[in-house]
Amino acid sequence: MMPYDLLLPLLSFCFVSSITPGPNNMMLLASGATFGLRRTLPHMAGISGGCALMVLVLGWALAGVIARVPGLFVALHFVSTLYLLWLAWRIATSAGPHGARPRAQPLSVVDAAAFQWVNPKAWAMVLGAVTNFARPAHLLTDVPLVALVLLAIGLPCITLWAGSGELLSRSLSDPRALRLFNIGMAALLVTSILPGIWRALAHIT
Repeated sequence: MMPYDLLLPLLSFCFVSSITPGPNNMMLLASGATFGLRRTLPHMAGISGGCALMVLVLGWALAGVIARVPGLFVALHFVSTLYLLWLAWRIATSAGPHGARPRAQPLSVVDAAAFQWVNPKAWAMVLGAVTNFARPAHLLTDVPLVALVLLAIGLPCITLWAGSGELLSRSLSDPRALRLFNIGMAALLVTSILPGIWRALAHIT
């Protein structure tokens, strides 16, 4: 069992990491406004499950490899940048549940879970949780506990963001207002990845 002097800071770390703005929360806010909370539930489940899976994989298998091959982080930043730019375009061109194109859909469970592997904030959060709170001599038990805590704390936090998006949609009944909102969310999403881009460029230069 993880001692309380580690468990309580872990709870705080997971809360702060999950509630603060980032690519996931910006996308959930936009999805909640565009599609509603109910249709965004698979997206939320994919984020929670994907992050928990990352904790298990990184905690048990990849942490040492990443430490020895820092170039993996540079590759991650460039791949994530391309993917996030595509997602930003998808958000910016969403027209809402009534005006959206027939094929417009929120992210599925699989899409959202896969996105965590190219989400710089998810990597920072997961690696931070594993390296700071999973004791090297107790990885077999501590890593699943970190995943469980992240899942339990993170789900209510992201629900708040998606629910806030749905509440905002009531004041965005005008398709033009919703379009401007989605463009703003896309811009915030792009802005949220700029620090990662600078760090990746710094590694190269």
